[in-house]
Amino acid sequence: MADKYQSTHKFARISPKKVRLIVDLVRGKKLPDAISILQNSPQRGAAFVDKVLRSALANAENDDSGDEGDFFVSKAVVDKGPIIYRGRAASKGRYVKIRKRTSHIHIEISTV
Repeated sequence: MADKYQSTHKFARISPKKVRLIVDLVRGKKLPDAISILQNSPQRGAAFVDKVLRSALANAENDDSGDEGDFFVSKAVVDKGPIIYRGRAASKGRYVKIRKRTSHIHIEISTV
């Protein structure tokens, strides 16, 4: 039976649309390949995903279940979090809402 380890970052202050592009790059990849993709990616969301991926690896290492090369990204999902509303003044005395979106990043790794 394959061992599964997961990690989550809730309320990440980045829009889910931006993070999903990064998560799609690493889903299904072996762990060393996924980490190298994230480290060499210029997008800001790569840092969020890298941190969650390393947290899942740390969870696996705490259980003494094997080497880093034995794992692959079995599940990677980005869900929409709550929207934080801010605002600013606009022309003609109006007020315009600024929506600051948040994400919930879930990553699961398992053995090959």
